Amino acid sequence: MTPAARVQAAIDLLDEIIAAASGGGAAADTLIARYFKTRRYAGAKDRRAVRELVYGAIRAWPEPPPSGRAAMLAVAAEHFDGSPHGPAPPSTDEEDRAVPPKHPVPAWLARRFDPVVTAADLRSLVSRAPLDLRVNRLRARRDDLLPDFPGALPTPLSPLGLRLPEAIAVEQTEAWAAGRVEVQDEGSQLLALACTAAPGETVLDLCAGAGGKMLALAAEMGNSGRLVAADTDRARLSRMDPRLRRAGVTIVEPRLLDPGREREALGDLVDAPDLVLVDAPCSGTGTWRRNPELRWRLDPQRLARYVKLQSHLLDLAAELVRPGGRIVYAVCSLLADEGRNQAAAFEGRSAMVPEAWPMAGGRAAGAGRILTPAQDGTDGFFVARWRAPC
Repeated sequence: MTPAARVQAAIDLLDEIIAAASGGGAAADTLIARYFKTRRYAGAKDRRAVRELVYGAIRAWPEPPPSGRAAMLAVAAEHFDGSPHGPAPPSTDEEDRAVPPKHPVPAWLARRFDPVVTAADLRSLVSRAPLDLRVNRLRARRDDLLPDFPGALPTPLSPLGLRLPEAIAVEQTEAWAAGRVEVQDEGSQLLALACTAAPGETVLDLCAGAGGKMLALAAEMGNSGRLVAADTDRARLSRMDPRLRRAGVTIVEPRLLDPGREREALGDLVDAPDLVLVDAPCSGTGTWRRNPELRWRLDPQRLARYVKLQSHLLDLAAELVRPGGRIVYAVCSLLADEGRNQAAAFEGRSAMVPEAWPMAGGRAAGAGRILTPAQDGTDGFFVARWRAPC
């Protein structure tokens, strides 16, 4: 494919992605994979180049652009030269409309970020993210794995992390196949460490998802104790088994929940957990480096639903945790309503006592701490921790 043909392919894809974002359709990665599945003539270099063009445009536009052409004009105008298989030259009117906003976040969200989040933090949310690995304590030590990943460096904050100099197919490495490493951002590693899960404890991961943080907790527990991994998504829970076997984890009990009726499925755990982790569904504003398209999908109604669900899950955690036990709340969001305001509201209606905890990096944000790419080199997170009265 010529450079101009690659730009035209990116335009076609962006039109699909814009439509999918507004209609709740497939994610950009899925649409890109489908596009090239029917275009076998495109080689690996073409696919990589088109993908970079698409994501370059998505990062440039905090809100959905007028069209794929407008999006690409903002990042590759030099290839709108009318050459074969490429885009036609733009009109003056098109050029005037192909100017993305300078602010990196959607206008309606600008005032909703936590007060400690700076302009540099916001810009960093659409930078490129590094590839981090978490070393599985049950299988290996970090220093022993450095030779397996040439150029990798220990992460600056997490004692379990490796940061790779460039993206590689981690799942094709021997270290991954043997369960010695997992792909996990350093911020997620710090969150798991902030739980201080210990051998022999009873731990409830209330929103386990596919199990990334659950695996980290199991390793901190030395694969000793009881770890209940709960979620409302049957498919995600079913994908845990291969990960558990590979990591050498045997203490996990998957638990499928019915949305809105979670307590019924967890009734046997009342007053049992030493730790309840509420890694709650959220807006994902802290993960825009990896999923910049999320900016196009979020709206006030969806944000309000997340905030309501987070509140419900915190109240559920307070009902379940044992006296003297602890609750850790985390969202990969930098919005005040999902972070400091959510934590403050929970404290106002519960007997939970805020608790300091060991965590490298971050800044104080009300009852919790905030991590950002600009200051900490991690995805964006809010984390808070409480102790239940005895």
